[in-house]
Amino acid sequence: MRQTLPVLLAATILCSCTSPSQSSATIENRPDSTSGDIAESTAEPSTAQATYTIAPVFENLEHPWSMTWLPNGDILITERPGRLRLVRDGELQPDPIPGVPEIFAQGQGGLLDIALHPDFAENNLVYFTYSDGTIDANRTQIARATFDGDRLSNWEVIFQVSQDKPRAQHFGARLTWLPDGTLLAAIGDGGNPPIELDGEFIRQQAQNTASHLGKVIRINDDGSIPADNPLANDPNAAPEVWSYGHRNIQGLAIDPETGRIWASEHGARGGDEVNRLEAGANYGWPIATHSREYSGGLISPETSIPGAIDPQAIWTPSIAPSGLAVYRGDRFPGWRGNLFAGGLVSGDVRRFEVDDAGDIVSEETIAIGQRVRDVRQGPDGLLYVLTDEDNGQLLRFEPAE
Repeated sequence: MRQTLPVLLAATILCSCTSPSQSSATIENRPDSTSGDIAESTAEPSTAQATYTIAPVFENLEHPWSMTWLPNGDILITERPGRLRLVRDGELQPDPIPGVPEIFAQGQGGLLDIALHPDFAENNLVYFTYSDGTIDANRTQIARATFDGDRLSNWEVIFQVSQDKPRAQHFGARLTWLPDGTLLAAIGDGGNPPIELDGEFIRQQAQNTASHLGKVIRINDDGSIPADNPLANDPNAAPEVWSYGHRNIQGLAIDPETGRIWASEHGARGGDEVNRLEAGANYGWPIATHSREYSGGLISPETSIPGAIDPQAIWTPSIAPSGLAVYRGDRFPGWRGNLFAGGLVSGDVRRFEVDDAGDIVSEETIAIGQRVRDVRQGPDGLLYVLTDEDNGQLLRFEPAE
């Protein structure tokens, strides 16, 4: 298969670190723009070095968004326009998998994240996030379907955001399973549109616990609500809410060894974040943020407020962080426990070292040269990257010989 990848292939790559200082944005970096300055972070530069190659696996994906591995080693990949693709025996199959219904695929919306049920080997259930509706009234939904190896059936919507929003932005939509078999899903703030609440129109949906917008929600595998959700007994809150004060989470991952839950989140003009999530916690948006309005003005004069958790890392200018992975494989021993975050605007992967207390202590920039949409650890212990392009590609990090 022809490979024309604008990335550094089959070369030894040494640590390339960002500066620990924080800079101010001088150009507008919208989260899904195709250009922008590489951001600086508040994290200290990494002193670790590793050698590896970045190898192409295949191309010909149209704006891929997420991937997951089947027990037999096949890969399922979502394409944002609304297609599900299958990689079998290492080859991308030419035809999409049947069974995906028509979805709202405009702007940032479309077929988004994918996750297998923890008991997939027994029940064949696959979970999806996607956008539904029209340009004037749309929402994030979660559905599950049965996959028999060739097609999907029994598509069932198990959750939808409680209110519609206009425009095609800020769907969030990352998924991760918790050890107890419940499902976390990141829901974007929808672009912060005003909604009516008790006769008043408000723009702080992320702080409004009665709304699903700007939240991480937690549900059971059938969409029912766990009785021990942190706000389940609050009559003024949506019972699905697990954490709040988020703008647009695009990366969500759990460390299988420590149980820590991490999220990477888009700011507006600057102020992208990496957060360590806790049940019931407030992460501040939009009343505490390092972001500025796209016009340049302040969103809020506060960057930290009592009762809200501060981010572990901040990028200004924006890198538009995307998929997030915690590495726990054995092919890169020096990377065990590290976080890997993709960058859409910056066209790279950021590697974070995390100390025993669960705090980020350093950051490394790994150039890719394309918009990075997802980063995952494969069952083979290697790292895989999806690039968000018209001709999107699957890349693989391999130890250098």
